[in-house]
Amino acid sequence: MRVSGVTRQRRILPPLILACVLVWYLTTWKGVPFNRPVDPHDASGQDANHDGFIKFWSQLQPLLMAHEPRCEPPRRLGDAPASGFEASGPAPRPDLLEMSARDLLKMETAHSDFVRAIIAHPPDMPYVPRSRGLVTTAGGFYLPVLVISLRMLRRTGSKLPVEVFLATRDEFEDDICGRVLPELNARCVVLSDVLDSVPGTVKMEKYQLKPCAIIFSSFEEMLFLDADAFPVARPETLFEEEPFKGGRMVTWPDFWASSASPLYYTIASQQVTPMDSRQSTESGQILVSKKTHLRTLLLCTYYNFWGPTHYYRLLSQGGPGEGDKETLVAAAAAVGEPFYQVSERVRAVGHPTRDGFAGSAMVQFHPVDDFKLTQRGEWRVNKSTAPAPRPFFIHANYPKFNPATLFAKGHVNPTLNDDGTYTRAWTNPQDTMEAFGSDVEKGFWTEILWTACELETSFESWRGQTGICDGVKSYWRAVFGAESPDVANRKDVVVLPSWSAAIPSCMLNSCPLPETWRGVQSSRPAMAALLHLM
Repeated sequence: MRVSGVTRQRRILPPLILACVLVWYLTTWKGVPFNRPVDPHDASGQDANHDGFIKFWSQLQPLLMAHEPRCEPPRRLGDAPASGFEASGPAPRPDLLEMSARDLLKMETAHSDFVRAIIAHPPDMPYVPRSRGLVTTAGGFYLPVLVISLRMLRRTGSKLPVEVFLATRDEFEDDICGRVLPELNARCVVLSDVLDSVPGTVKMEKYQLKPCAIIFSSFEEMLFLDADAFPVARPETLFEEEPFKGGRMVTWPDFWASSASPLYYTIASQQVTPMDSRQSTESGQILVSKKTHLRTLLLCTYYNFWGPTHYYRLLSQGGPGEGDKETLVAAAAAVGEPFYQVSERVRAVGHPTRDGFAGSAMVQFHPVDDFKLTQRGEWRVNKSTAPAPRPFFIHANYPKFNPATLFAKGHVNPTLNDDGTYTRAWTNPQDTMEAFGSDVEKGFWTEILWTACELETSFESWRGQTGICDGVKSYWRAVFGAESPDVANRKDVVVLPSWSAAIPSCMLNSCPLPETWRGVQSSRPAMAALLHLM
């Protein structure tokens, strides 16, 4: 029987498409063997291992409740001052809390009993083996800020999947969680779906959500970033090198000296940490593994569960940023799991003003570079000791760069000069900005512009507001001296097709293939066999 050219093409086309997809999959997703892409079809806000997390929480929550500090909270005698970290000649540790000997013993007993319990029989914390990803928390006002940060992440070429944790169902926005975030290989997960599954759970507040996001993430290894923080290079590299590769949790420093109370060290049965050993922690960036730091994460959850009443004040004494920021490092030290805090000091970036300096972001540095220096005994107490590590993260934390509020009257505005004219937000210190090697601020504003103009009617928190896009365009023209770019047709940020991250699972027959792939159903078994060999 003769086969027409058209029929022959139809027979050849499906295998050809599959071959192209296989090449794409091998060269793109499998470029990071540890990586597991997020399935964008799962847009319900519920994790695939939802039942596993409920089981885990049903074990952990009673354990947290059973070891409640059954005593009065430590009494404040004052707040710790905002003292900068000094590696040479530090000030004495502040001692501004008071507890009775009886209450101190109760807390010490509850703490030691909890630690013994998680060492002997820790609850089984679920995760997908050999998975990596980025974890964050957002919702409401912070969703536009997060989208900007995620687009900055994708500018680096990173393909890490992202899990975005929302506190409650009220924060789940259909268009953002169902369309916008999946195009950036991110998905929403609703924390209350798990937390409320166990009766009697204390309502979690702002600072308590971060450790919850970490323990309920599906990733084995994760980079946690605040919604207003983003990397300037591919974060995949951090997982592959020391200090993380050697089994250490990695944290970054804050501006301030430690202000943990001496009482905390008594409660945790720890030696008091010298004031010159490390800065306090800035928890906008955390690199951690569930596999190697299970007990750290469990004790950190304990500190945060009882944080508002007891542990936050014990770990900060009212110092700057009191909340979850010190709980991870304190927990790791208490259970003896290794960690590395970057020694290079955090740097504020901003612009000069009549009164001095208007800082609006923090720069954190490359942990691999920093680790290489400290392993050689080169501590940059004196900056001439060695070249600085490369900048790696920007945490644009004050104010939040939400284009709907950034230009509002009376709002703290990093975009204005003293005379009210527009200025770049980040010009100083000049050496720090030059170290990025590119105009990172202009790239940031490109993503702010895209978000403001392409999603102006998408965010619930922007409903009823007008002129958001026009406001950013006016700023762009004034500062960058040119017409704003065509944000709808940009090619420098890869936006994934709505089905692309699901290719592996689609090939294994767990989701419908796209309409354009009809006729290739019979090739699934062969593709499944190939994927099994990767």
